[in-house]
Amino acid sequence: MDDVASAQSENENLRKIRNRLMQWESKTDPLAALSAQQEEHLDVLTNLWHDDETTLTLPATPTNVTKPTEDNNEAVVDIKLPAGGLQNTNDFLLWFVNVNTEIEQRGDANYQKYLQQLEQRKADCAHMLTQISVAMDRLGALSAEYEFVSQKTSSLNTASEQLIDEQHKLQALSNEIQHRLHYFSQVELLNQRLQSPTLSVASEAFRECLSKIDECLNYLAEHPNFKDAAAYNVKYKQCLSKATSLVRNYVVNIINQATEATLHPRHGTTADASLQAPDAAFALYYGKYQTSAAKVKRVAQLVESRLEQSSSNEYGQLMTDLQQHYLAQRASVMSSAVNQSILNVKNAHKGDHCSLTRSACAFLVHVCQDEQRLYYQFFGTGAAHLTVYLEGLCTILYDTMRPFIIHINHLETLAEICSILRIEMLEEHVQQNPSGLEAFAIIAHQLLQDVQERLVFRAHLYLQSDIQNYNPSTGDLAYPEKLEMMESIALSLQEPVQLRRSDSRASVTSNETESVDTSYRVKQMNSPADLHGMWYPTVRRTLVCLSRLYRCVDLPIFQGLSQEALKLCIQSVSQAAIKISAAKTPIDGELFEIKHLLILREQIAPFRVDFTIKETSLDFSKVKTAAFGLLQKRKQLFSMGSNNALLEFLLEGTPQIKEHLLDSRKEVDRQLKTVCEQYIKDAVHMLAGPLVTFLDKAQTLLLANDTASKATTPAAASAPPGKINYVLRQSSWASPQQISSIIQETQRLIKAKLAVLQRAMQLYLSNRDTEFIIFRPIRNNIIQSFVKLEQLLTTNGYSADDMIITSCPSAEQVSILLSSASILAAEGVASFAAAARKISTSSSVDGATATSARKHSSVSFSKAEAAQAVVLEEPEIEHPAETAVTDENKSDPAQQPQSVEQPDGEQANTTVDSAGILKNSPVVLIATQQQPPQISSE
Repeated sequence: MDDVASAQSENENLRKIRNRLMQWESKTDPLAALSAQQEEHLDVLTNLWHDDETTLTLPATPTNVTKPTEDNNEAVVDIKLPAGGLQNTNDFLLWFVNVNTEIEQRGDANYQKYLQQLEQRKADCAHMLTQISVAMDRLGALSAEYEFVSQKTSSLNTASEQLIDEQHKLQALSNEIQHRLHYFSQVELLNQRLQSPTLSVASEAFRECLSKIDECLNYLAEHPNFKDAAAYNVKYKQCLSKATSLVRNYVVNIINQATEATLHPRHGTTADASLQAPDAAFALYYGKYQTSAAKVKRVAQLVESRLEQSSSNEYGQLMTDLQQHYLAQRASVMSSAVNQSILNVKNAHKGDHCSLTRSACAFLVHVCQDEQRLYYQFFGTGAAHLTVYLEGLCTILYDTMRPFIIHINHLETLAEICSILRIEMLEEHVQQNPSGLEAFAIIAHQLLQDVQERLVFRAHLYLQSDIQNYNPSTGDLAYPEKLEMMESIALSLQEPVQLRRSDSRASVTSNETESVDTSYRVKQMNSPADLHGMWYPTVRRTLVCLSRLYRCVDLPIFQGLSQEALKLCIQSVSQAAIKISAAKTPIDGELFEIKHLLILREQIAPFRVDFTIKETSLDFSKVKTAAFGLLQKRKQLFSMGSNNALLEFLLEGTPQIKEHLLDSRKEVDRQLKTVCEQYIKDAVHMLAGPLVTFLDKAQTLLLANDTASKATTPAAASAPPGKINYVLRQSSWASPQQISSIIQETQRLIKAKLAVLQRAMQLYLSNRDTEFIIFRPIRNNIIQSFVKLEQLLTTNGYSADDMIITSCPSAEQVSILLSSASILAAEGVASFAAAARKISTSSSVDGATATSARKHSSVSFSKAEAAQAVVLEEPEIEHPAETAVTDENKSDPAQQPQSVEQPDGEQANTTVDSAGILKNSPVVLIATQQQPPQISSE
């Protein structure tokens, strides 16, 4: 099978060789392409071959063309006939055969020679194959031996690597054992170092000892399962206790030495003497400690750096002990010094509580700042302990100031102390350094609460004694004399007008000009009632009290006090107005009350608080009804049904909780509206009293007649409305002559008393807007009274002759009458002012009186700048003083509500009813000042 396979392989190789030889000269893709010169030589040989092909009998290769020819020739020449010749045909055939054979042999000589070469090459190849086979056998042996050696080498390398790995593991295990044993073997060495007498706490060796102890303790805490870990943990903790004891003794000795040097200085200076000089006191109480601070700070930083890193609480306890010892030593040094200093301040400001509070608090602020600064020169933590210590020092201030505070009775002193504590101390000093003055802020806040409590208590007593129970003197109720006196003084203080030479040309009209100028200045001048000193004492005291309390107490407390103060003030002003009305006229009392209510309303406007408070009460009205029901249903007390009387009593008789909202500002507005209504009514009665009385009497008569007619004759009720009733015409007191006298008397009163009324309004109010708003309803009511009289005469049987006799003026005529009377009143006021001015300039005025008047006039509030506009507010509830409008009045256009015109010609959004009351118009006070008024109590 091997021979067959080898033969097939050789044939396959020969076939491949033949195919490749055929492709050598392939035209498309030759394996051995010939050059141009080679192709020319090949063409030459081919031609020669074709030329000699017929003559040559033996094949020859292209490279040996001439050689076969020569050989053939030689053969031809060499081949000879036999020596005996050719005898017969058989000899010839034998000779021919021999010749032919020789020719064939000679022709195949090259091939034979090539065959011999091939055989020689074959033998060489076989020999070479034999050698190759031997070499392959030797290579196989070498390869086997190499494989064997390689396996041995690999196993050796593997073993070596395993040994190296085991060596590394053993080395790491040895190192780990040494590392772990290191934390167990340091105990003895650390004990020896800590027991060494040469070891210093401030040295680097002590720092390394603490680091090793912390490191070992942390390691044992992380590996509590190691053998003897608990025992060694105890040993290391003992070492740590020794180290902390050394630190504690070191720091305590330094602090004790500083304390001893502070309390007992060597140069003999006493603490009491050093307190007199601030620089000496600071050097005494802080110098020694600042010198020792660097030593303690180094050790404190060493301990503080280990507070969070170490798992043991030894460092925390050590730090706490050091801080508490330091603070205890400082307390022993500073407590007596602070106490003595505050006593010195108290003696220096005896009787002056405000200065005492300011100086003592400022001293404590500096002490707290200095103590905090010194503390942080020693330690970096422990602010809580420092706060407790500083709070103890500040308690000395509290213990010193509280006995004075609880005995202060003066409101201004308490208010000033509140301002000092709240503004100067808490808001200024504490806010700038909140952490350093935390302890002082706590004590100052407690002291402020005590002052506020005392202030509220004294304010209640003040309101009861000086406002509610105030008994006015004769001078307090001397109105309008006080106002007239102050007005004359104010006019006398005005400089006279300097006349120029050109003014002589108008000498004819000089008096008129002076009157007009004086009238204008009088109208522009503030009312004497606006002077602070001219206010009613209870009003002044109320505003002073509120202005003091506003910035001193909390808003809820201020709201309650303001409610009580305003209520009592309104009552006091009302009582004073009643007394003035009894002593003078109702007009004076009402204007007095109106002016002071306006002042009160204006002065409380800048307070940015809600004057509304909520009061809670129990309503027992249903309890009474339920009790009566229970008595009526006695038989049902123990019934088992739903109508059980006891159950109904419990359900229906439960007291109800009611909440009432009390607004102080609305109370002022309501009282102001009531007084204005009464003033308008009295003013109308003063100017048109006979006419108003006649109209009321006529209305009563007509109403009584209508009632009697309806009662006696039912048909009278269905009578036409145009039927004339002559009952009024037939009355003697309602004759045309009597009505004419009433009208004339009313006109006389208007002309005579309108000036007095407007003079009083100008004297008390001195504000054109306010005067116009209050006078407008009075004017409207007078005009409406005349219009009503005319309607009454027209509809009750008065003839045209009777109307002529009565001479009842129309609404336009009454309006002109009032306007002319107002002009005359203004001219009278101007004449009065000019006369008062001439008298004041011609008379000698005492210097002291003028100085006092200047002082009072300097504190007055400028109403011109405030430009206040006062309108009357319609209260939420129905007021009993309002005058009902009858159907007859409603039918008359003149009786309908009229719009109030502003002085500058603008139309206001308020209306006036028949009684002259402004409706739907809240009280408006335009004040320029936005902050609460600061009113002196002088």
